Amino acid sequence: MVVAVAAVLILLSLGGSFARYGLGHDHVYGLLDPMETLFNVNREQNIPTLFSVALILTAVCLLALITVFKRQRRDTDTLKWMLLTGGFSCLAVDEGWSFHEMLTGPMQVLLGHENLGMFYFTWVIPAIAGVALLGFLFLGFLLRLPPSTRLTFIKAGCLYLGGAIGVEMLGGRYAELHGYQNLTYELFAHLEESLEMAGIILFVHSLLWYLAEQFPGIRLVIHEE
Repeated sequence: MVVAVAAVLILLSLGGSFARYGLGHDHVYGLLDPMETLFNVNREQNIPTLFSVALILTAVCLLALITVFKRQRRDTDTLKWMLLTGGFSCLAVDEGWSFHEMLTGPMQVLLGHENLGMFYFTWVIPAIAGVALLGFLFLGFLLRLPPSTRLTFIKAGCLYLGGAIGVEMLGGRYAELHGYQNLTYELFAHLEESLEMAGIILFVHSLLWYLAEQFPGIRLVIHEE
């Protein structure tokens, strides 16, 4: 169901971009602008953004639940689960308001504004450094996870980071050469958002399986007043 919703949102957004840049329409009976405002994945604070934030917050809730159970068991990795909960909470905020783009200005002052190539969106440079640092800090934690969970975490991370950083770098290179107002750049943006959504959906799925395997006694109890 969640995958279907994600696919519909991507297709609606892609349809608007194709109408504008592929077919050369800029009006479509007055519906194109409102449609892009509501559904274009390359814009902020609209329905796809809300959906992505909801996905990340779902992961936050699951991580928080795992943290509570790990603390009750006095597990040695409780702190790491807690840090993941906090980290994904920050990610949800950033997904909604794109605070990471505030790094672009300072980085451009350091690197200049021209011929940046794949680092045209300069915020990816500190992002890559941050990912490398977190990978080092969480390597032991990752190795201690059950093999199936570890593999799924890695797949989810590759999907998300491949979109958020990898495709962003490719799109940045294209934008520097050809600008933003074209169908090819929009396709880069849609691929980026699709991979990010897929990564979070897979991560949530893996957390649900982890909870089911590690804490089989969990039950949802509804009390009637």
